Amino acid sequence: MLKLHTDKIGDMFIIECEGSIVKQHAISRLYDCVVSHADSKIIVLDLSELFDISHSAIEMLVSLQRWAFRTDVQLKIFNPSSALRFKLRQAKAEPDFDIAPLPEMMHLLSEAGHRYAMHVDDHNFHGNSYGDFGIAA
Repeated sequence: MLKLHTDKIGDMFIIECEGSIVKQHAISRLYDCVVSHADSKIIVLDLSELFDISHSAIEMLVSLQRWAFRTDVQLKIFNPSSALRFKLRQAKAEPDFDIAPLPEMMHLLSEAGHRYAMHVDDHNFHGNSYGDFGIAA
């Protein structure tokens, strides 16, 4: 089962993936979630809690990387396991996957949060979470 948790901070959209991306439904849902936020300058896939991924899901990530390059969206992968890093290297994506280390992520979050804070009207703020949804995988 794949669970996706999403947050929008300024012009950055973060998708936390938890579980596995094995079945086609999960692959399609993650793909749709990413491309539906093409208005974001940066999309981060947090793979910290991902424990299994199929070859088809790796191909989908390659496709998303190409889409991001064509649409001028920065697609960043954060904290993949060593097994997933190996699979990503084997995929030979062009351009290479942008795997963001922790210091870069902290900087991006700080910058996005600062820009976002400058544009929020405290009286009308209702939060920035896009919620959670689970996907049976």
